Amino acid sequence: MDWSRDRRRRPLEKVLELLLDTFHVVSKVEKLIKELPSVPADWSNGDVNLAQKSVVSNGSIENGANVRETQSMLLERIASEMNRLKFYIAHAQNLPFIQNMEKRIQSASLLLDASLGHCFVGGLEHRDESVIYNCLRAYAAIDNTSSAEEIFRTTVVAPLVQRIIPHGSSGVAAGASGDGLENDYQEIKTCINEGCKFLLEISSAENSGLHVFDFLANSILKEVLSAIQKGKPGAFSPGRPTEFLINYKSSLDFLVHLEGYCPSRSSVTKFRAEAIYNEFMKQWNVGVYFSLRFQEIAGALDSALAATSLIPVQNSHSGHQNSQDFTLRQSVTLLESLRSCWREDVLIFSCADKFLRLTLQLLSRFSNWLSSGLDARKTGNTSSSSGYEWAASAAPNDFLYIIHDINCLVTEVCGDYLDHVLQLLSSCSIDVLDLVKKSILQGGQSLNGLIPLAINAITEALVDESVKGLKDVKAIATTFRMTNKPIPSRHSLYVSGLLTPLKKDFLDMEKHNPYLTKETIE
Repeated sequence: MDWSRDRRRRPLEKVLELLLDTFHVVSKVEKLIKELPSVPADWSNGDVNLAQKSVVSNGSIENGANVRETQSMLLERIASEMNRLKFYIAHAQNLPFIQNMEKRIQSASLLLDASLGHCFVGGLEHRDESVIYNCLRAYAAIDNTSSAEEIFRTTVVAPLVQRIIPHGSSGVAAGASGDGLENDYQEIKTCINEGCKFLLEISSAENSGLHVFDFLANSILKEVLSAIQKGKPGAFSPGRPTEFLINYKSSLDFLVHLEGYCPSRSSVTKFRAEAIYNEFMKQWNVGVYFSLRFQEIAGALDSALAATSLIPVQNSHSGHQNSQDFTLRQSVTLLESLRSCWREDVLIFSCADKFLRLTLQLLSRFSNWLSSGLDARKTGNTSSSSGYEWAASAAPNDFLYIIHDINCLVTEVCGDYLDHVLQLLSSCSIDVLDLVKKSILQGGQSLNGLIPLAINAITEALVDESVKGLKDVKAIATTFRMTNKPIPSRHSLYVSGLLTPLKKDFLDMEKHNPYLTKETIE
């Protein structure tokens, strides 16, 4: 019987001990709070902002450094006791005794928050390292890091950013010139170094125990994002691709600058994982930006290929041309479109895979335009509705220009162009670079397969032209049988007529040089 009674008594003793400890901690917290300098009653609610608190406090709290430091140490002690109190409440929250003490606990918590907020503001205003350190430890003890981050944002960061990106209460930009962010970021970087660096160094000090705070994300970046959204909302608009890209790259550079304040790689990872960081990145709709660039680049090539005839480049027949110059506007447009995909003022690295796909699509589009046109010419399907009128109107020597341009394109795409792309993607893995290289080489080499088709078109055109001169050959025998003309002893004029198209279009090397190469003749 005694043994069973002891078993029932032990849990009861533990509960009583827990309740006594809770009561003692609450009493201790209340006693310590009374030792704090007087705090206006309005501070106990959350309706008074920090600016108002600062004004009210000037007449009620001493501003001496020693007083602030003593107060911060006392607040850290109270916070430690509140942390113990939370532990006790978590284990006995359903007991009537604890429920009866809820009002006292809540009142103590509100007074602690108000006093701690005021002390932290004072420490920030005077850049008192000891006070700031003690306050941050207090915030960490009661697991209320968000309040410290918000106070720093509104007290220190917001006034600095507001001067650089001003905005009215309605959210309309006030005095801002355009939506450019590059210069604003430069000024903000300077302000961070001068006005925020001191706190960042305190919170990131080794073995400080303050790693739970992230002032970079939840104070600085949060305020910058808010200021841009209110003062320069157009900065996020991809509708103006050029300005959007400048702002986007400036923003990435700004984030890299903020990461420079992180003391370790793990803190950089933590910074990038913050919700406000992801929200900031979501503002930049790079998908829409790429769609606009796609329409711009692919549309330019489609417009050039929609022409009803091959368009020669101006002065393409002048004596200043060399074998590497393009002769057709369609070829020039293709190369310009290919280069546009990887220009510094167009490319977004995170969309590199999409721009690579666009590059291959441009090569495929040009190849299909040529091959389909040549096939349509061969089958006679070159009506205006087919879209291949250029193939019907092309003269035999036009195909020399096509062959020349194909050779130039293959040389460029598989040479300097490929090297430029690989250099831009040099930070990627070797496997990725190998795939990129193979895909571009395959796209470039696919153009080579069009050269035999162009040569066949030349051959067929020459044959058709030459055959026209043989229509009257059948009349030769009849003429000599029906007349008394002597048998011909000289070569027929039809022979020279048979070779006229070839001589006219291809044997005049001065006119067509250097577009008629030995490879084409053979």
